[in-house]
Amino acid sequence: MNLNKTFCFLFILNTARVLFAQDENPVEYVDPLIGTAKMGHLYPGATAPFGSVQLSPDTDTIPYAVNGRYNRDVYKYCAGYQYEDETITGFSHTHFSGTGHSDLGDFLVMPTIGELHLNPGTETNPDSGYRSRFSHDEEYAEAGYYKVKLKDYEIDAELTATTRVGMHRYTFNKGNEAHIILDLQAGIYNYEEKNVWTFVRVENDTLVTGYRQTNGWARTKKVYFAMSFSKPFKNFGQAKQKTGVYRGFWGRFDQTKNFPEMAGKNLKLYFDFDIQEQENIKIKLAVSPVSTEGALKNLQVEIPHWDFDKVKKQTQQAWNAELSKIEIETLKHSDKVNFYTAMYHAFLGPTVYMDVDGRYRGLDQNIHKAENFINYTSFSLWDTYRALHPLFNILQPDRNTDMISSMLEHQKQSVHGMLPIWSHYANENWCMIGYHSASVIADAIVKDNVNFDTDEALKAMVETAKVSYFDGLGEYMEKGYVPEDVSGASVSKTLEYAYDDWAIAQAAKKLGNNSVYKEFMERSGNYKNVFDKKTGFMRPKLKNGSFKKEFDELDTHGQGFIEGNSWNYSLYVPHAPEEMIKMMGGKKQFSTHLDSLFTMNLPDKYFENTEDISREGIIGNYVHGNEPSHHVPYLYNWTDDAYKAQDKIRNILKLKYQTGPEGLSGNDDFGQMSAWYIFSSLGFYPVAPGSENYALGSPAVKKATVKLKNGNVFTIETKNQSSTNVYVKKVELNGEPITQPFISHKSIINGGKLVFYMSGKPNKNLYN
Repeated sequence: MNLNKTFCFLFILNTARVLFAQDENPVEYVDPLIGTAKMGHLYPGATAPFGSVQLSPDTDTIPYAVNGRYNRDVYKYCAGYQYEDETITGFSHTHFSGTGHSDLGDFLVMPTIGELHLNPGTETNPDSGYRSRFSHDEEYAEAGYYKVKLKDYEIDAELTATTRVGMHRYTFNKGNEAHIILDLQAGIYNYEEKNVWTFVRVENDTLVTGYRQTNGWARTKKVYFAMSFSKPFKNFGQAKQKTGVYRGFWGRFDQTKNFPEMAGKNLKLYFDFDIQEQENIKIKLAVSPVSTEGALKNLQVEIPHWDFDKVKKQTQQAWNAELSKIEIETLKHSDKVNFYTAMYHAFLGPTVYMDVDGRYRGLDQNIHKAENFINYTSFSLWDTYRALHPLFNILQPDRNTDMISSMLEHQKQSVHGMLPIWSHYANENWCMIGYHSASVIADAIVKDNVNFDTDEALKAMVETAKVSYFDGLGEYMEKGYVPEDVSGASVSKTLEYAYDDWAIAQAAKKLGNNSVYKEFMERSGNYKNVFDKKTGFMRPKLKNGSFKKEFDELDTHGQGFIEGNSWNYSLYVPHAPEEMIKMMGGKKQFSTHLDSLFTMNLPDKYFENTEDISREGIIGNYVHGNEPSHHVPYLYNWTDDAYKAQDKIRNILKLKYQTGPEGLSGNDDFGQMSAWYIFSSLGFYPVAPGSENYALGSPAVKKATVKLKNGNVFTIETKNQSSTNVYVKKVELNGEPITQPFISHKSIINGGKLVFYMSGKPNKNLYN
């Protein structure tokens, strides 16, 4: 169904029921098209919660050279789809959700009729290839389901998925000779990616198996598949390849048509069918990190039948079960759409990475078996440690401990002895900075969500924090800071290492390991070593101990920072805000400093051009589109002006999260942006994961009921809530007034009621 039209209809028909009733079908409020334009980098296709398969349309593919130039913006197509595009090249089975880097896009399938093409063609000349035009008026996206009409072929394409299997249903509105294209060259990366090898085996006239191994962002990624057709194909074949096929004795066979074994770097296959008008072809494609045998088993276990609608129903029931963990009442219909869509995005990853029998490919490229846990992959930890994993400790405690078990296995398999930094598909990509697995693990330990070996976990964190050759870490341990003339983004690294060290210390304290606690608490104070008292900002320091002379606190280039400037990162001491505030002149001066951050006007010279898309995530010099600032509005809670956080939080919720494809102001980053929205809408946020406390803000919901795994219920209510009543007059927990702007994790997990009394005027003495 068309979500936007349906929502409008329901809104007009029965506003009160839509806005205020407790819903049993929150899937109706999920709009997967939100964030599919510009920098959201989200895909609209079908997937199950935390599913291994993300079956989604691609509007561009691996770039093909045109006049010696590659015609694709790699960053733009991290999810393979851009809402502004007018053609679809096909439907591939693996996608990242909202990342700032591209990969995956495995096993692209495209149905066509008429003349056979085995290249995708170009957006400017779609008739030269197998791609098709489409219209958003004939495109529908729901949680677990996607549909679009391929206009050039008059084919209705429908997609759904289980955890490891993608299911297609293609209805042909015209009778003709039909083709199903399977393009193993297509992928989501840049021109440097090369298929190491692809292999396909036609087992019979309805079953095909094979694998694709690539050298892209993940330098050695291998994915197996098993593909089953609901109808036998009459012919099959492959496009001719320049290399890798016609060698030696293989040259005696014509391998381009009806030859059952195909191998090469860039296989492109076709399967021919005679199709009657209104006939459909269904396809099931299962993936495996281990083998084609594993893919077949995944297919047989998860979808042993051909009932497409049954799969869709079961997957949407699974989504309803996940989304129903929070029931909300909102002021506006759009708030409800944004909230449940944020929950949907938060539950897309990390993704399950093992076969139904528990086997998976490890970092050492050997096959392992997960014992007593589900193995996960795609850990975008620089983003997700901040709010997504803390959210999991409330809503997905079992999954979060399984994710930690997956991280611990990664560490065992690593020749470096390190926990994941940014890992996916049995590869470590070393993307971004810090060792934030430590934060995720420490947060779970401190919050008593510990279905894993805690002693082993503490040991893994300590070992990771002492790998001297990692990203300036040796100099950090020796000097207490990362020198800029040794390793770039040195200030950001120093600050993030210091925070992770504090997190390790909190875990050690909880576990009673006093020696590790003392060691890492001392290290956690290293943020002081890059603070320049003269300027009042964090500043890059050289290996000789002096500050770098050339310095502009507003510039992001070559100033010692990553995805931020000194204004942003000087506020990144989430583990010691009292000390940071004292260091920066005290509560009054710090509060004024925060005011300036939100109101200042950045000159055009700090952007690449006047239309720089990164402006969309900015309020003043507060950069919501990049994660290092996400805790910043809540820092007012450590001053005497906690009320100043409240209107700013509500303003961010209003401006940076909207419905529609352009609704997000930056990459969703595997759920971090969405997790910020969920927490902030509920009225609290984990400023420093590893602490048991959350900072209070200004809730945007009228009421929220959080259903916890232990059977308890935590309720948030607001009195006198409105779009203008953004200030908190008073707060009560279980009928007792809260006198500090914080709430503990135990208060949530034990169940109870948190009530905010809202007002249009600030209460300047609320927590004083």
